[in-house]
Amino acid sequence: MVKYQQIANDLRKKIATGEYEPGKQISLEKEMCEHYGVSRITVKRAVDELVNQGLIVKRRGSGTFVKSVEDRDMKALSMSRQLEGFTESYHGQKVTAKIIRFAIVHPTEKIAVKLLLKTEDLVYDIVRVRYAAADPIVIEYMNMPVKIIPGIKKSILKKSIYNYIQNDLKLNIQSAHRRICAVMPTDDEKKYLNIEGLLPLLQIEQVAFLDDGKPFEYSISKHRGDKIAFKTVSID
Repeated sequence: MVKYQQIANDLRKKIATGEYEPGKQISLEKEMCEHYGVSRITVKRAVDELVNQGLIVKRRGSGTFVKSVEDRDMKALSMSRQLEGFTESYHGQKVTAKIIRFAIVHPTEKIAVKLLLKTEDLVYDIVRVRYAAADPIVIEYMNMPVKIIPGIKKSILKKSIYNYIQNDLKLNIQSAHRRICAVMPTDDEKKYLNIEGLLPLLQIEQVAFLDDGKPFEYSISKHRGDKIAFKTVSID
């Protein structure tokens, strides 16, 4: 991993863990140059990555600040306190999955940027529909780096990928950056989610990170608007 990515991951980790609280100014570029032992160009590139992800904002003449929760396009969420997988969200119900697509491909430039990869690297290309008590709830479009999450098989996709990551691979999921909005379903999505008539979907675009700061998932999940509710946790 190149140096600017290491710095970006370190800053991202400090935001996710609360070391840099919402509204707090992060270290000046000159201070980060001295701390990390790198050039100003390298620090600027790391900072620009977090600006592009919507985690921090530059204020002319004042410095660079962590975005407040209400201002963030993508909010860092603690895995231990707020980030749940689908299976955990529907605990007590029979959770199943229908695999629509499962392949290993080279990432597009957009996905490579999200996952800090090169376009010649390999990612899983996954599309699946998740069911709770036989009702289709969400269609998921997922990409994960093969070199970070090895060994995914169809049998794993029919269960919980997060359980596989944490229990089998012994990796710790730390945080996720999410963008949430409402969208209308495509014709195929209507078919997979058994939608008749007009029903908006709740779309969640997510980049998820391990505790070492490495992104391991870029996904877009589209939930039936009449079947989903999110619990939030207030962090003092």
